[in-house]
Amino acid sequence: MAAPRAAVAARPAADRLARGAEQLLRVIGDGRTGLFLLIATGLANGVAAFLPDGPRRLDGAPYAVLLGALALSGVATVAVRAPSAWREWQRPGPVQPGAGALEAVLEAEQPHEAILATLRSAGYRARLEESRRGWAIHAVRRGWSRFAGIGSHLAVVVIVLGAAIGAAFGSETLFSLLPGDQALLDTPRAGFSSAVRLEDFDAEFGADGRPSRLDTAVTFLRDGAPVRSATLRVSQPGDFDGYLVHPWTYGPAVRLRVTTLGGSALLDAPVPLDQVRDGTPVGSADLPTAGVTLGLAITDAAANELGVSVVGDDGLIDTARLRPGQEARIGDLRVELASFDAWVTFLSRRDPGLLVLFSGAVLLSASLAVAFWLPRRRLTIRHSTDGPRLVLRGERFDVPADELARLGPRLSARP
Repeated sequence: MAAPRAAVAARPAADRLARGAEQLLRVIGDGRTGLFLLIATGLANGVAAFLPDGPRRLDGAPYAVLLGALALSGVATVAVRAPSAWREWQRPGPVQPGAGALEAVLEAEQPHEAILATLRSAGYRARLEESRRGWAIHAVRRGWSRFAGIGSHLAVVVIVLGAAIGAAFGSETLFSLLPGDQALLDTPRAGFSSAVRLEDFDAEFGADGRPSRLDTAVTFLRDGAPVRSATLRVSQPGDFDGYLVHPWTYGPAVRLRVTTLGGSALLDAPVPLDQVRDGTPVGSADLPTAGVTLGLAITDAAANELGVSVVGDDGLIDTARLRPGQEARIGDLRVELASFDAWVTFLSRRDPGLLVLFSGAVLLSASLAVAFWLPRRRLTIRHSTDGPRLVLRGERFDVPADELARLGPRLSARP
């Protein structure tokens, strides 16, 4: 019974759709496509590193689409190449002469069994193919190493996945602390109590003014109780409850004691000089009970001299200069500079995709190492009138002359 016309018409349409999908998959999984997307991603990151607001641009949809395309290309590459790599490994195919191939002639006719045994002892997986035109032996050595090249594409997918997990579920928090202050490592929420307290900041500077040592002593807390102490440095962040804590930047602070003329305490705390005016660190402290504001500026860094001004509603009231341990009357206040101190800004980062990202990096390094250091070798030995001819190929990036030199004496081959 003949098939209905609709069914007959549907088959070519379905076949065309299947062929189109297969062709699209091959284009997406082509190495040149992946290389183009990888270069585009690298350029996007490079441009973002130089632009002032570059990191923000990486948060947009275009960059996410680019990463998605890169990951899709890696998956397509694995889907396209893995079956053919498996077939070639299990059933080696013919190797054709041409550019990149090395050729040699076996000096004497040998039985098929002897050639097969020699190739297998040399580490090749070999098979014999016979036809009316003669015989041929196809062999491959380290055919599994092709999966390492495929694994490098899969590693890129894992790296992109790790970056996506970090962007979606990670967090970054910046906060500044004075000695004795503490702060949560993330946005406050119910049940979250991981915190850090700044204990001390110690620095040394060289003759050129550059810091030679920046030590930040901190205590990590959970539920308000100290858990452990640590000294953080620029290259040695702290790790606590899944968070990496970096000393991000620092600046000077001054510890002041301010009282009224009658002895009532108005301020006894460190004050950060967290702004810069004309290259000079400056800061301020409001004294609402006295109705004035203290303006603070380092007037002589070499002598540790601090300029203090008292400003009221009608403008400047009085000024003075103090050094550590000195006290002065400024307007209706007594101000003592107890000591110089420092404030530190911390970056607290939680990245749940970091392990996935580093796993992808390890997989990529291992895959490339195997692909470059243990490349596959393919050969075909065909019967010809002037003796069996050997055609040997390596990967695209190398010429297997050393393999021919190793294999030639076993097969009694000459170039």
